Amino acid sequence: MNVKTLYEHDFYSWIQHHVALLKDSRFDEMDVNNLIEELEGMAKKDERELVSRLIILIAHLLKWQYQPNMQSNSWQSSIIEQRAQILFLLEDVPSLSNKISAALLRAYPKAREIAVKETGLVDLPKQCPYNEKQMLDDDFYPY
Repeated sequence: MNVKTLYEHDFYSWIQHHVALLKDSRFDEMDVNNLIEELEGMAKKDERELVSRLIILIAHLLKWQYQPNMQSNSWQSSIIEQRAQILFLLEDVPSLSNKISAALLRAYPKAREIAVKETGLVDLPKQCPYNEKQMLDDDFYPY
């Protein structure tokens, strides 16, 4: 089976084949175009995970701040969990620290939409009221 067919039909085998090619320095046999695409996809996956976790974190911070009478252990647990997962992600992929500002800008509209749907509050801020430092501060709970 040629390398292009292997990529289309058995991705795991394609990966293993390329690991062997790299170890043997047989670069001329590599499926370069698909390898580039997969590497770019891996980088985007980490960025998507950061945005996804920020969406959940921001939505819960908004609910915490704008519905103080509804604050619960569940919301607090979610805030703690998302902060921990974001910090783990940043430890594993330190260069993502440079993308937090952009990720916040991407995450906020969806987080706001979720908070509006879950709370019925329509007057939430149009722009994120929390900065990067606050988002990752274990002691920060907006009031």
